[in-house]
Amino acid sequence: MTYQLTDTAEQAPSKRIAGIVNTPRLRLFLGNAVADYGLLFAFFAGWQVASSAGWLNPAVFPPLDHVAAALWTGIVSGALLDDIAVSLQRAGITFLAAVGLGIPLGLFMGQIRAVERALDPILQLFRQTSALALYPVFILLLGLGEASKVFVIFWATLFPILLATIGGVKEVDAKLVEMARSFGASRTTIFRRVILPASVPPIFVGLRLSATTALLLLIAAEMIGANKGVGFQVMNAQYNFQIPLMFAAIFLLAFLGLAANRVLVLLQRRLCRWSLTEH
Repeated sequence: MTYQLTDTAEQAPSKRIAGIVNTPRLRLFLGNAVADYGLLFAFFAGWQVASSAGWLNPAVFPPLDHVAAALWTGIVSGALLDDIAVSLQRAGITFLAAVGLGIPLGLFMGQIRAVERALDPILQLFRQTSALALYPVFILLLGLGEASKVFVIFWATLFPILLATIGGVKEVDAKLVEMARSFGASRTTIFRRVILPASVPPIFVGLRLSATTALLLLIAAEMIGANKGVGFQVMNAQYNFQIPLMFAAIFLLAFLGLAANRVLVLLQRRLCRWSLTEH
């Protein structure tokens, strides 16, 4: 009898763990994680194994544990934290400036067709002109300092927000506007209660595109004439053949982009619950 009690006591924790693992909620969570991130984990695992085994040149593709160690060392020492702060300041200023100009201008142009028709050709011309191609022009005008870097990022970041806002206003259901007018709503009320709410989802699409564009242009801007920033750290590590640190800075930029996109997605869900429930 004593042996059976001891055996049952020893098996109780393992049975509890097995019961937790076999719960439907946890199985659903694990299934979703594998479906969403399984290929990504497989890619990273393959990279680690191939580099450690010598199938990939470890001087070019170092093992991911070396990259993680370089990232941890840079963050703990504070070196990468300074670069992150500088990069976020540059990207944040330009993003907020693009939002402050692009959304009001887009709302205005989207409602007044004559203005939108007159300005659309030049906007399309500017949008199709690469900001990186104009970077030498900005350097000639503003110098090789902070102003040229901020302006080239602003130039590329403005157009996704502006065009998404214009498109969102133009796509508002005309029947809703006519219905509001038939009930005697003023122009201001129609804008505030009909046009603006219906334009918010497309505006957030533009915001997410602009946030990604800001980080992409940030890398290029910091690689030319900069002495701080994550983009500068990528080039500096490459010049000094610190390849793990170079990949650590690249992954850090990717994480910043994912974090910015996640924040905007959560904000969109909070502000556009009515739109999400329709789908």
